[in-house]
Amino acid sequence: MQPILTVEFTGKANNQEFKEETVSIHNPDELFAFISPGGGCESISDEVDEIQMIFMKPQHPNTQNPMADKQVTLELGMVYITGPLSEIVQTAEMLLDKAGRGELSQAFIDVIGPNT
Repeated sequence: MQPILTVEFTGKANNQEFKEETVSIHNPDELFAFISPGGGCESISDEVDEIQMIFMKPQHPNTQNPMADKQVTLELGMVYITGPLSEIVQTAEMLLDKAGRGELSQAFIDVIGPNT
């Protein structure tokens, strides 16, 4: 199965950016398992100052509504989610739902900075 998105953790030291780690995510369940309590997101290094979540381009372009495939970026604190507009909107709705039900790890909530 091909990944649907990659998550890149980057940091800076001596004015140089470096990639800490890259994680491939194959489906939405894997993404939300990663950012839920007990998921891999809880081990984010203090040296990480940016997280890029990059959705892959769709295998089949949306010919009826090309706007759905327009590349956009959603910024949540130090997390940048980039990909087709339709994927970003769907992911944002799922994030809101899971946050409302307390299903996001405190580590993820801290990095998206809802109080900033």
